[in-house]
Amino acid sequence: MENNPKAKKHFTSQLTEWHATENQRSLPWKSETDPYKIWLSEIILQQTRAQQGLPYYLSFTQAYPTVEAMADARDEDAFRLWQGLGYYNRCKNMLASARYIANELKGQFPSTYDQLLQLKGIGPYTAAAIASFAFALPHAVVDGNVYRVLSRYFGIETPFDTTEGKKIFSTLAQELLDVKNSAAYNQAIMDLGATVCTPRNPLCGECPLQKECTAYREGLIELLPVRSKKQSVRTRHFNYLLLKCNGKIWIHKRTGNDIWENLHEPFLIETEDQIDTLELLKNEKFKELNIAQPVVVDAGHSVQRLTHQLINTRFFVIDISKKINIKGLNGMWLSASDLKKTAFPKTLVSFLQNNLYF
Repeated sequence: MENNPKAKKHFTSQLTEWHATENQRSLPWKSETDPYKIWLSEIILQQTRAQQGLPYYLSFTQAYPTVEAMADARDEDAFRLWQGLGYYNRCKNMLASARYIANELKGQFPSTYDQLLQLKGIGPYTAAAIASFAFALPHAVVDGNVYRVLSRYFGIETPFDTTEGKKIFSTLAQELLDVKNSAAYNQAIMDLGATVCTPRNPLCGECPLQKECTAYREGLIELLPVRSKKQSVRTRHFNYLLLKCNGKIWIHKRTGNDIWENLHEPFLIETEDQIDTLELLKNEKFKELNIAQPVVVDAGHSVQRLTHQLINTRFFVIDISKKINIKGLNGMWLSASDLKKTAFPKTLVSFLQNNLYF
């Protein structure tokens, strides 16, 4: 069906009419023309639902109303605002790009698709979105919502996460684009996927494309779009030691190519399996701390699901009489008031808040 010119014309006309007359989805960045704020919204919305990203967008635009203001931000302050949003490398790349625009480009935001692709953290989808929404350039966006709408309407069974699938969907999306009003068209197809053609329990009765939709007509809604393979999930066991001395807690900043880079954490012992207090005392990494007669309190556990990882976390509290230096880690001892100003992963924020460290 994707090669049917009549079906393509119907798709575009019905979609744009729905957007003009029935689409009631209201978000602050949809009326924006400032490329900085559109860029900011798109970075926040990578891997994030709109309603989850909305308060972060408002916080960032209030704290940093211009790209120059963001370029001048302290990393720690920006990461603190980002806290809980996940995929923290987005924040790191965002700061790098803001500084590049402010300093190297004299505050002049890149205005073409190819120029936008040069910014850190920007791929084809984000570049197309900014080019379309900020500069009215004829570039079609292709994200999860678009894959779903196109695969169902045209009955495309090619997996969207393969080289062939990506080519099919990107070519089709560009052919369907209303080049005279790319921003409205792109917004329409994303909004339709987010509010009507949803992954589960789509509102087919409210869909302007139902009449010619292949998936609706042939009962394929639950089968489309097709992913080539199931994503594997890695289970990890984190054991955090909250070392407390005179009302202060030892923490350090995570580094390396791993989750939560640039965020802070207490002393961590990662193990192959879940451990209890007795097993912790026998752990070689724990013994290296040389804590005299340690009294360890099991303070509970939590589970956090990331895209490809399941983090099982257990917390152990240890009061010590004298501050220690931990070899190989650039740590610091912070009071509760200082902890409030420090960026932590979501799991640690919840624990620290619940245990009144904040």
